[in-house]
Amino acid sequence: MTAFVCLIEIRLHFGEVQDLKGKRKIVKSLKDGIRQRFGASVSEIEGHDKWQRSTLLCALVGDGAVSDRADGLCRFVESRVPEGCSFERDLLSLRDVRD
Repeated sequence: MTAFVCLIEIRLHFGEVQDLKGKRKIVKSLKDGIRQRFGASVSEIEGHDKWQRSTLLCALVGDGAVSDRADGLCRFVESRVPEGCSFERDLLSLRDVRD
């Protein structure tokens, strides 16, 4: 079995949010949902002090099915933040990581 790591950078825009408190509530709920549903590691990497923007980095580890889990994760985020989100994904094998 070949092991893979999938990194997903998620850029979020919250058009309806009026302040940092509202954004933080949405981001926390989204991060918790990603962790629970997909078993991903999640961290907010940019936009901590911006009230309408945030960037999350998610990491999924597994076999070849990790790509399907990443597709599901992206659909989940799109359904929770319909105002705007974009994704960048990198799928690396264990060999890629070691090299």
